[in-house]
Amino acid sequence: MTIYPVETGNFKLDGGAMFGVVPKSIWNRTNPADANNMIDLAARCLLIEDGQRLILIDSGMGNKQSEKFFSYYYQWGDHSLDASLNQLGFHRDDITDVFMTHLHFDHCGGSVQWNSDRTGYEPAFKNARFWTNQAHWDWAISPNAREKASFLKENLLPMQESGQLHFVQKKDSQFLQNSELGFDILFVDGHTEKQMLPFINHKGKTLVFVADLVPTVGHIPLPYVMGYDTRPLLTLKEKKLFLENVVEKEIILFFEHDAHNQLCTLRQTEKGVRLDEVFTFNEIFNS
Repeated sequence: MTIYPVETGNFKLDGGAMFGVVPKSIWNRTNPADANNMIDLAARCLLIEDGQRLILIDSGMGNKQSEKFFSYYYQWGDHSLDASLNQLGFHRDDITDVFMTHLHFDHCGGSVQWNSDRTGYEPAFKNARFWTNQAHWDWAISPNAREKASFLKENLLPMQESGQLHFVQKKDSQFLQNSELGFDILFVDGHTEKQMLPFINHKGKTLVFVADLVPTVGHIPLPYVMGYDTRPLLTLKEKKLFLENVVEKEIILFFEHDAHNQLCTLRQTEKGVRLDEVFTFNEIFNS
């Protein structure tokens, strides 16, 4: 197995929304805001090459939305999904599986693109199976008012209509070992219903793709929960158990949304679980 970070693009969101009830005077130390109160974020994905399978975890925002849509997110930098895949020696047609932690547009928008004459949409990975879970899919296609702007029909229905949509078979436990994709999955419900976090064993280490449970290094302290979460008190409970498990088992965090830090380790302190060290992907896996 070989794994690679894939940078699909950077954007900005309101810092207050990203940190909920935490005051700006505190979160601004780790995630400094610009004049519009926006903080830097990434849409970093993960690519797993395992035998004949090439599995992409999340796919970024994509590029099919309107100029007005993207004007809300202040995109910056030169990264793109195709350029990142090309740099690694791959093409999107090589992807066999796209695993989506959840179906908010910044995590799955790149899974669907315009068709050739721009009259409709089609899967952006023509040879891939698209993976979500039944409970989250049902939640996404009939969204509540709070998440309606994050679950976009054009990101979802083309995957289903193409016949390429598949569901991870969740068991009774919140932790699914050895899923159909070859890695373990933790299901968490505080941010959205049945978000899936992959745990990947590689070179004697365990890596977890933290998605929106811990968006950036600045979100590690327990009360630092996004205003976007649908059930913030449940996030607190899930996050506490998660962070304690990460420290105990020396698991490495892989950040999807931290524009400036790819990986980190954690340690237990008198104030709770805190950042230990940050690393680049190459420092951990290619040194």
